[in-house]
Amino acid sequence: MGILKLNDVSYTYRNRYQHVDAVKNVSFEFERGKLYAIVGKSGSGKTTLLSMIAGLDVPTNGEVVFGDKSTAKLNRDMYRRQDVAVIYQNFNLFPLLTVLENVTYPLELCGVRGKEAKKRAKEKIATVGLPDTVHRRFPSMLSGGEQQRVAIARALVSSARIILADEPTGNLDTENGNNIIQILSELAHKQGYCVIIVTHDMSIAEKSDVILSMRDGAVTVKENK
Repeated sequence: MGILKLNDVSYTYRNRYQHVDAVKNVSFEFERGKLYAIVGKSGSGKTTLLSMIAGLDVPTNGEVVFGDKSTAKLNRDMYRRQDVAVIYQNFNLFPLLTVLENVTYPLELCGVRGKEAKKRAKEKIATVGLPDTVHRRFPSMLSGGEQQRVAIARALVSSARIILADEPTGNLDTENGNNIIQILSELAHKQGYCVIIVTHDMSIAEKSDVILSMRDGAVTVKENK
């Protein structure tokens, strides 16, 4: 079931001296229940494409369509708060907030507070395989793998059905990296999320359902059987 469409999307960076066509005429439809990998060398356009999917930028030409509306016409602050969630390589947890406070934070932005916020947060922390003993710990007290699980729990606590993961295993060892990919895969295949991973690691990309390979701003698509 389609949830997000790229309709002939292009993005050009311009300054006084040059312009760079970072993304060129990309069309694709993302579906719920699938795990996608976007791969390519540095400068191939991966980050720019992810930024447009996340609503941080709008295309120079073409459109990104969520539901039946172009993101250019949406309230993109609300779109990022409610419809897409981003997981980063460096976790982006608040260092002075506990695990529970980090996970409840998106709920508080949406007006959900108190017992209800804590209840939802605890459920998502359990979903990513962390025990309740971590609730009062600070990020610095956790391993990298545990911090990334907290970041995933924070993404899940919102109503977002699209999860964007930017190099989610980049700061992890092989075992923890595989565990994170397994969690993201299960979120797609068992819970119906649309999960899009940007990675330079082809061994991770091969575990996805679909690989979008980028080169000089253009995309080629490969479906993994």
